[in-house]
Amino acid sequence: MRRSFVCFFAIAVLAGLGSTQPAFAQEETTPPVELDDLPRSVEREIEQAEREIERAQRAAERAADRAERHMDGRNDRVIVNIGDNSSLPAGEYADAVIAVLGSASSAGEVGEAVVAIGGNASATGPVGEGVVALFGNVYVDSEVGEDVVAVFGNVQLGPNAVVNGETVSVGGAITRDPASKVHGGQQQIAFGKHFGDLKWLKAWFEQCLLYGRPLAFDQSVAWAWWLAAGFLGLYVLLAVMFDGALQRCVTTLEERPGESVIATILSVLLSPILIIVMLITIIGAALVPFLALGMFCAALFGKAVVLATLGRRITRFTGIGAFGHLAVATLIGGLIVLLLYTVPVLGFIVSNIVGALGFGVVIYTLLLAQRARSAAAAPAVQTVAASSAAPSAIPPDATIASTAVAGDGSTVPPPSAAPENLSNIELNSQPRAGFWIRMGALALDALIVGILVKWVDPSDELFLVALAGYGALMWKLKGTTVGGIVCNLRVVRTDGRDIEWETAIVRALGCFLSLIPAGLGFIWMVFDNNRQTWHDKIAGTVVVRVPRNTPLV
Repeated sequence: MRRSFVCFFAIAVLAGLGSTQPAFAQEETTPPVELDDLPRSVEREIEQAEREIERAQRAAERAADRAERHMDGRNDRVIVNIGDNSSLPAGEYADAVIAVLGSASSAGEVGEAVVAIGGNASATGPVGEGVVALFGNVYVDSEVGEDVVAVFGNVQLGPNAVVNGETVSVGGAITRDPASKVHGGQQQIAFGKHFGDLKWLKAWFEQCLLYGRPLAFDQSVAWAWWLAAGFLGLYVLLAVMFDGALQRCVTTLEERPGESVIATILSVLLSPILIIVMLITIIGAALVPFLALGMFCAALFGKAVVLATLGRRITRFTGIGAFGHLAVATLIGGLIVLLLYTVPVLGFIVSNIVGALGFGVVIYTLLLAQRARSAAAAPAVQTVAASSAAPSAIPPDATIASTAVAGDGSTVPPPSAAPENLSNIELNSQPRAGFWIRMGALALDALIVGILVKWVDPSDELFLVALAGYGALMWKLKGTTVGGIVCNLRVVRTDGRDIEWETAIVRALGCFLSLIPAGLGFIWMVFDNNRQTWHDKIAGTVVVRVPRNTPLV
């Protein structure tokens, strides 16, 4: 009874709003205008207005029904299934029927929408809003309040279908019964005769993507196998043409697996940041396409490196000379990876790991080559270190003069050279600082910076930025921080050069990367032979223990 009253009241209000004349105007003697005498444009506007009134009436009915269900204490009902079909029997009501990786069908009344992702959508009962299918077909044989859409699928309208919105098919076809009605028009978006209705893409979605793998043993995705074989041929060709460069990258991955993994993580994290920074600059924005092209080429070459490394695990045991070439190892490694691509879930994991690891290895190999060139460009530093280490370079008088006699007659050993007088090579030969002493120095620095930041900005939002800036400034000016001075620590470059602004800033920014994965970059020094953290490896630095009494100024 309440529902009938609410519906009657809503329809009466809408009818009153749709009237364009007051009640007393009906008493005029002007004859009514026949519909046939109106222009066609006016007729269309009248028809559109009538459809809008009907749609509003249906919306009012749905609102009244929902209000009645709330008054009766009944909650909204939504049918959702993931990996299975969703269905609504005839005579029942639901606000929505949704299926993910399954089909959605409704024979009852749906207040909002019927949606299927990776399956077909069917509606033989009234639907308040729309019917949508992604990578599936749509069948409608009832009234739909708004749109009917199929993406990479076909749309079929039965004889009882009434679509008050638009009927759209992307990459498929629309078939209608002559008795069906579509008030909002229809659109059939195709991709040309070579793509047809995209059955090939739908088959890959169903056979590969839904299972989390790039390839599958199914005839419908044969094109994916041909594409993968083409890329494998490209990797083998790269191994033939650039065997020297490929060999250096393979050696890096085999001899430095841990560092290669770190370089991969950093490359993946820093690449988007680098592109964003270049985009916000006028000059850098023009270089972004070239950077993107270079990254794409590095990724392709890196995949060949990973495949060759994997293949060499097998070819080195054969003892056949022809199998020693990297091209053969790349081919064998590629075949193994293609088989792994067919395993559900593992296929996509392997694909992502191979691509990311290859890119990181190439970047890391380029950094090692640059570091080697920088070390070769500094022969003067090495000459000074060699001369200082030679015994003949020390004058005889120096030893005598440096030996003093105490009051009791014992000799006092000569004092150690002041840390600020030690060369970079000599500092680099000092013992490496361990985890706890470095954490103690960091805690002292954090306390100092925290007090200053708290005094300037009570919100502490600038703490990490201030700590990084403080570290970069102190490393450049003094080679250490206040905490490092207290703990007798010094930051030095591994190639013997002085710390420049670029090195200090890169090391400071690298600290954020060491901190992001739960501080793993800092903990890495415990397992590293050179006691280097991630930001040490990025900047090419080490932290050493030096003699006491390092002056602050």
